[in-house]
Amino acid sequence: MENITLQETENLKWFKACNIEDIPADGGACVKYKDLQIAIFHFARRGKWFATQNLCPHRFQMALSRGMLGEVDGEPKLACPFHKKTFSLETGKCLDDEEYLIETYPVKIEAGAVYIEIEQ
Repeated sequence: MENITLQETENLKWFKACNIEDIPADGGACVKYKDLQIAIFHFARRGKWFATQNLCPHRFQMALSRGMLGEVDGEPKLACPFHKKTFSLETGKCLDDEEYLIETYPVKIEAGAVYIEIEQ
């Protein structure tokens, strides 16, 4: 297990993004935190929550929150609604083009709210 120093965690912050009922089951929505647009997904079929950047790196459109959820070889994925590029919801890697990568964020659910961890 990797040791994490206090210095490495000082820049991380959990923020309340929304309430769980604000995100459709097996769908997504976008929230804004400062200058970031973050896509939040409730992958209800798997009982999991994910968060990624909302910007599609392929054509630079704020669209990923409207993408389609699915799986490939057991890995949860997201398909851009416009260009169909698919990204791993766990790692952010583009599954059909190594040139692209999206930012992913840790998510936790507490007392009916969705929290996302980001760097300050």
